[in-house]
Amino acid sequence: MTNLRVALIGAAGRMGQAIIGLAKSEGVEIIARIDLGDQFAFANADVAIDFSHAEAAAPICEAAMKSKTPLVIGTTGHFAKQREDIAAASKRIAVVLASNFSVGVNALFALTENAAKILGNEFDLEIVEVHHRMKKDAPSGTAKTLAEILQRARQTKILRHGREGIVGERGKSEIGIHSVRGGDVVGDHTVILAGQGERLELTHRASSRDTFARGAIRAARWVIGKSPGLYDMRNVLGLQAEDE
Repeated sequence: MTNLRVALIGAAGRMGQAIIGLAKSEGVEIIARIDLGDQFAFANADVAIDFSHAEAAAPICEAAMKSKTPLVIGTTGHFAKQREDIAAASKRIAVVLASNFSVGVNALFALTENAAKILGNEFDLEIVEVHHRMKKDAPSGTAKTLAEILQRARQTKILRHGREGIVGERGKSEIGIHSVRGGDVVGDHTVILAGQGERLELTHRASSRDTFARGAIRAARWVIGKSPGLYDMRNVLGLQAEDE
């Protein structure tokens, strides 16, 4: 396996440390360990992997465009302007942006889409996500992706974030999304499809961040040599054509 030279942004964070821990066994050479407050420079790197903070999106994209370095972004919680910065960068370099790099979670995305289409409008749709107490954004990026999948399947934009008080009967078109925080939970996601007399639940539970780290490294190897564009893990895993 050819050594992959990586500039790692967010090296001191949980995901950064997971990637560093796997580097030797995965044939990765971390040539730059970058954290917030450091200068973003990716010279001599085959690819840059970002697990830092959404607020750093613009300078990271600028540095990657300057050095023409492909970029893998696993940071979540981007606002509209930050997503625009990433999209603009993808016109000049190849960018993989994913809310979750787990192969299992991406299978969950596909299963969720198929289940929602098969079961139809008579089933109520809810998402529950659980993460460790230190997670700063809610809902999780993965939960947001699941919500987007269900919104497309149901053709609705109505999201309800939790419920409290006398909220009335559940709206037929709404999609519920609920965030739980506690302990050291790496990440659990459940999609509930509830009908009359039956209920289907699709659940993915992550027990180690190594799962996400391996997926990010896989994406980093895949993106090298790709044409400028905005890709995701479906492209990396061959679940979606690159031009879709």
